[in-house]
Amino acid sequence: MGSENYGRVIYLVLLLAVVGGSFLISNRQSMGKVAQQASIWGLIFAGMAAAYGLWSDIRGPVPRQAVVTEAGQLEVPMAADGHFYLTMEINGKPVEFMVDTGASEVVLTQQDAARVGVETGALAYVGQANTANGVVRTARVRLEDVRLAGFDEGGMVAWVNEGAMDISLLGMAYLREFSRMEFVGNRLILTR
Repeated sequence: MGSENYGRVIYLVLLLAVVGGSFLISNRQSMGKVAQQASIWGLIFAGMAAAYGLWSDIRGPVPRQAVVTEAGQLEVPMAADGHFYLTMEINGKPVEFMVDTGASEVVLTQQDAARVGVETGALAYVGQANTANGVVRTARVRLEDVRLAGFDEGGMVAWVNEGAMDISLLGMAYLREFSRMEFVGNRLILTR
C-alpha cells in the first residue's frame, strides 16, 4: 500500500471514530438497543457478503464438459461467457479450444503448441491469417494422436499463431468433419 493510501485509511478511521463516537454519546441512554441494531446490521452485511461470494454456486451448476450421447452426438454446453469450449487431447496432453465458426482453421497458441511437443522456435511463420486484431503470421504443423471426447481423430493439420492469443481456436476445418452442427438452446450439438 502506498503512502497516499495510508493517508486515506487514517482519514477514514478518524471519520469513523468521530461519527461512531457521536452516535454512541447521543444514544448512551439506550446502549442495549444500539448494540441490538448494530448486530442486526452486521448480520445483514455478513449475509450480503456471503451471498456475493457464493453467487456462482447459487446461480446453478457449472456446465459440464462435452459428452457423447448414445446416438453418437457430441453435446457441448454453453459456458457462462456465451462461448462453447472443447478439450482435445493432443499427444496425450489436454488442450482447451474455443469453438470458433468464424475461424477457417484449427489455430494453436504458441504455449499450447509447445505443450503438445511442437518446436515453436523452429517453425517457419510463412502463412498469414486475418484476425479481429489484424493480420498475423502463422506456421503450419501436423498434429498426431488427436482425440476428442471418445472420437479418435488420428492426425490433423493445425496452424500456430505467432501473435498473442489467450486460447486455441477450433475452426471450420475441423468442424466440417461433422455431418451436422446445430445450436439447440444453450447446447452445441455435433453429429458424425
